[in-house]
Amino acid sequence: ADVRVERRFVPESCPRAVRPGDFVRYHYLGAFPDGTRFDSSYDRGSTFNVFVGKGQLIAGMDKALVGMCVNERRFVKIPPKLAYGSEGVSGVIPPNAVLHFDVLLIDLWNSEDEVQVQTYFKPEKCPRTVQVSDFVRYHYNGTFLDGTLFDSSHNRMRTYDTYVGIGWLIPGMDQGLLGMCVGEKRVITIPPFLAYGEEGDGKEIPGQASLVFDVVLLDLHNPKDGITIENQHVPESCERRSQAGDFLRYHYNGTLLDGTLFDSSYSRNHTYDTYVGKGYVIAGMDEGLLGVCTGEKRRIIIPPHLGYGEEGRGKIPGSAVLVFDIHVVDFHNPSDSVSITVNYKPSNCTVLSKKGDYLKYHYNASLLDGTLLDSTHSLGKTYNIVLGSGQVVVGMDMGLQDMCVGERRTVVIPPHLGYGEDGVEGEVPGSAVLVFDIELLELVSGLPEGYMFVWNGEVSPNLFEEIDQNHDGEVLLEEFSEYIQAQVESGKGKLAPGFDFEKIVKNMFTNQDRDGNGKVTAEEFKLKDQEAKEEHDEL
Repeated sequence: ADVRVERRFVPESCPRAVRPGDFVRYHYLGAFPDGTRFDSSYDRGSTFNVFVGKGQLIAGMDKALVGMCVNERRFVKIPPKLAYGSEGVSGVIPPNAVLHFDVLLIDLWNSEDEVQVQTYFKPEKCPRTVQVSDFVRYHYNGTFLDGTLFDSSHNRMRTYDTYVGIGWLIPGMDQGLLGMCVGEKRVITIPPFLAYGEEGDGKEIPGQASLVFDVVLLDLHNPKDGITIENQHVPESCERRSQAGDFLRYHYNGTLLDGTLFDSSYSRNHTYDTYVGKGYVIAGMDEGLLGVCTGEKRRIIIPPHLGYGEEGRGKIPGSAVLVFDIHVVDFHNPSDSVSITVNYKPSNCTVLSKKGDYLKYHYNASLLDGTLLDSTHSLGKTYNIVLGSGQVVVGMDMGLQDMCVGERRTVVIPPHLGYGEDGVEGEVPGSAVLVFDIELLELVSGLPEGYMFVWNGEVSPNLFEEIDQNHDGEVLLEEFSEYIQAQVESGKGKLAPGFDFEKIVKNMFTNQDRDGNGKVTAEEFKLKDQEAKEEHDEL
């Protein structure tokens, strides 16, 4: 008689069957034909581990295991001549016993095996693959050959992070991860001599176990990496590129290498504003924002040692490579002054605007990226100011100097000479550079600095008497006001342009009314510097 084999269960897929010389791990129940059990691996709580076809088993078992698949169950009848024969085993197996075994194959490998890699998903783009000494972050499910799960990074909700090829991992994993792309998924099958060997890991993994890792690679960098810059859009005209010490306003989307978004300035509807090259942002960003133009879009890829390091931050895991897609909105330097470009100058340009002049001009105001903020054209009337009197931002007072009527210029104003860090709620963003296109339409010459009223001719020697119309020795505001008005109308005197008449007159009067009683006496009445000029005023 020979061995009788009944295949009780055969799995659908059987990538590999037992051959002589293979090593197997299996569970079994041993019984006599009457059903009496004489042995069981289940009772011992561990598989039976042995080489097949090397005489380490009874001859019938060596034969019965050949051709078996992992997860296959066989019912085996072995005659005594292929078992323990006429001798038996003292106290366990009587002489000439037929033996029945119920066998379940758990694991199978050969000492000639190598690591097996089966890639089942590969992304279209793969700019870089895992090399020795790279650092990777990956998720995995770890199973035995029979499909039993022994470990999973998914269950822990965190990636496994490690160097590759330098002995931090079991040798089979060190090898199986090489050549992988970010986003790739592969099954890595590792024989025990490239895993935890004869002893196992002392926890979930038994000795001599083959391991199967289903791996997805999320992240990859090398400690020697610098940042990578990919230019996506560079404006055709770029007169100036950012340098260390400049202040930038930019929008960004921040993602991980696998595309997970962790932050976006667009979602806050507000640019990120910072100095560059000064250590205010992560090192990789400090470097990646140098040399950009206004309006430029670039991708900056930052390894973790130039990002948030091994600890990570918020939604950013430790040791993560960061991908920033940035759009530069504007930048300036705190040392910048106002920049003036003359676009048109009339041939006759002798009278130039100066402090105190009353100007009427049109303007379009925009941001550096071309966003229109405001325009006098849309209002259909000019903007009117007294130059140098603080009625506009400092940069505008500077930009309107020495201009003649009909001249057109573009004035670029940095925020420290504009609306500063705060901007104007709902109108001008904080720290924004402003661009004004200006056309000067009218200029009324102002008075010498500090004067609100001047005489055009000689001053009357009896000035006080002339003003004091009812000759009671006191001048009231009303008398004073009527007198000044008469001088201006007759052309004998001139008021500073651009200010409210009553305000100027009241100021002049108050300055004369030294005791503040609302009346001016002859004693109080003095010409400024005893000169033929009238009152000074700090409006």
